[in-house]
Amino acid sequence: MVSNVNVQNVFVPDQVQAAFNDALKAGADRDRFKNEGQAYASDVIPKARGTAARLLEEAEGYKARVTAQAEGDAQRFRSVLAEYQRAPAVTRDRLYLETMQQVYSNVSKIMVDSRAGSNLLYLPLDKLMQQGAAPAAGAAAAANVPSPASVDPTGTQSVDIRSRDGARTRDREGR
Repeated sequence: MVSNVNVQNVFVPDQVQAAFNDALKAGADRDRFKNEGQAYASDVIPKARGTAARLLEEAEGYKARVTAQAEGDAQRFRSVLAEYQRAPAVTRDRLYLETMQQVYSNVSKIMVDSRAGSNLLYLPLDKLMQQGAAPAAGAAAAANVPSPASVDPTGTQSVDIRSRDGARTRDREGR
């Protein structure tokens, strides 16, 4: 009975040597690629799981934000509806004025009521714009500049919107 064989100093014929070397290289490459794949998986899988968890948290936050905003908008609409049912004309005018104030708050154009009868109105607009919106509103009130939303007895409203060079860009009659 043979229990162990140890081969030493074996010479492989030249015809087989190339195939033998290729077989050894293939085994080494297999082990190396297997290790590289496992290292890549060890690196990529936790990153992917972390990215997935982050995206899930962002989606949950977005859902909560949108839901809260929608509920707030619905509650605001209900309160406006209650006010509208009490006084439709007043609520309609208030909503119009608030909307116009919001729309025109970031505009660098000046609105002047053309039916006010003033021939020449001088405001140092560049200095007022530098000082900010609050001083500009105070200066306009101090100069007795008519409100762009002033309504004459006939119920029509005329608003001239003039650019900085004084050219009229829009004229609106009525609302």
